[in-house]
Amino acid sequence: MVTTVAAGSSCDAAIIEASWRDTEQFAVLYDRYAAQLYRYAHRRIGPEFAEDVVADTFLAAFRRRREYDLARPDARPWLFGIVTKEIAGRRRAEQARYRMLSRAGVDDTVDGMADRVAIAVTAQAVRAPLAGALGRLARGDRDVLLLIAWGDLSYEEVAETLQIKLGTVRSRLHRARRQIKEALGGSDPTTVLGENS
Repeated sequence: MVTTVAAGSSCDAAIIEASWRDTEQFAVLYDRYAAQLYRYAHRRIGPEFAEDVVADTFLAAFRRRREYDLARPDARPWLFGIVTKEIAGRRRAEQARYRMLSRAGVDDTVDGMADRVAIAVTAQAVRAPLAGALGRLARGDRDVLLLIAWGDLSYEEVAETLQIKLGTVRSRLHRARRQIKEALGGSDPTTVLGENS
């Protein structure tokens, strides 16, 4: 028997629950969030690892879908938590990328139109001083800053994603912004990183 999620249903929890009976339903979450997760991973670790990270994220999410808390209607923080952990598993690649960007000052690994658009939109995000400053941040501070700036998550979503308190999100963000601002000679890190919140 094939069960489908109602056409107007936007509740991720309902999609995940339906995927328990019909695994094809999980593809709806991929269609809904893969591009967002790819953009985030691309900015964090570059195009050479971003596709693998997103694929591994959805594989891990699929395998753990029965553990998902169905009381949470939005799976976006859950998925960003998984992708952030996948990136942490590739921390050396992320650190190497920031070191390379710090030295080179430009990312010349632009593959397609999507990559060119992402680079154009975040052109200032690949500046050498910013890349160096991001590489020097503590991982927890960097995760909070980049989930907000590049993942476009709210403070509450970041707290849920990283399973930390809202106050911890605020303090890590404040510390990261201060360190980035100092590294950029007083420039506002929210405008450099492209944050809108």
